[in-house]
Amino acid sequence: MTTLTDQELERYARHIVLPEIGGAGQQKLKRARVLVIGAGGLGAPILQYLAAAGVGTLGIVDDDTVSLSNLQRQVIHATSAIGETKADSARTAILAINPNVAVELHVMRLDAENAPALVARYDVVLDGSDNFETRYAVADACEAEARPLVHAAIGRFDGSITVLKPFETGADGRPNPSYRDLFPEPPPAGLVPSCAAAGVLGALPGVIGTLQAMEAIKLITGIGEPLVGRLLLYDALAARFDTIAYSRRKGR
Repeated sequence: MTTLTDQELERYARHIVLPEIGGAGQQKLKRARVLVIGAGGLGAPILQYLAAAGVGTLGIVDDDTVSLSNLQRQVIHATSAIGETKADSARTAILAINPNVAVELHVMRLDAENAPALVARYDVVLDGSDNFETRYAVADACEAEARPLVHAAIGRFDGSITVLKPFETGADGRPNPSYRDLFPEPPPAGLVPSCAAAGVLGALPGVIGTLQAMEAIKLITGIGEPLVGRLLLYDALAARFDTIAYSRRKGR
């Protein structure tokens, strides 16, 4: 059992008084190993809130460096971090929030070959990547290694989030859907414009990334109902949330 120190008991007091979390749930958070893909717009709030929540080990995958144009939305990075790797900058911010967190850096780009071995080292994976190649590689690796995946994506003023556990069965006895059931194949090259080309409202990834952190906490502690088989959609301009149910395609 992972023992909480007196300092940690005080730090996480507002968690511990929640009957749904309690000391046992906080210990689960402390034991948890969580891998976050990307330390950008989505990764920033994910890492900040999971660190504050007391997740024991956070792995960060990112091979990019901090630039001035990142700072409008990637709030984990300071102006003084421009030119640093995002992984190093994020680690500095995480340890400033909570020095009890162990941070493991993976300054690399995930692909179909290296993703499975890395994913297998963690309990839960959160995808904050911005390209379809990485998303499919991460999703396939999580399915193969039986690791829950909290996936999200954002547009200019909208975002979506879901939880993938295709290695388990649902209440109906059928296998849970996978990422490829939701998105059978990537869109044609050039169809979805990049963030740099289309733009993005700075606060939007804060909303979606925080929701990802919440789903991860639910998965780790075993509370609530994760977004398995459900795609949560957020329209920032209309201030509206919608949920779409989806299931495993026939023949899979």
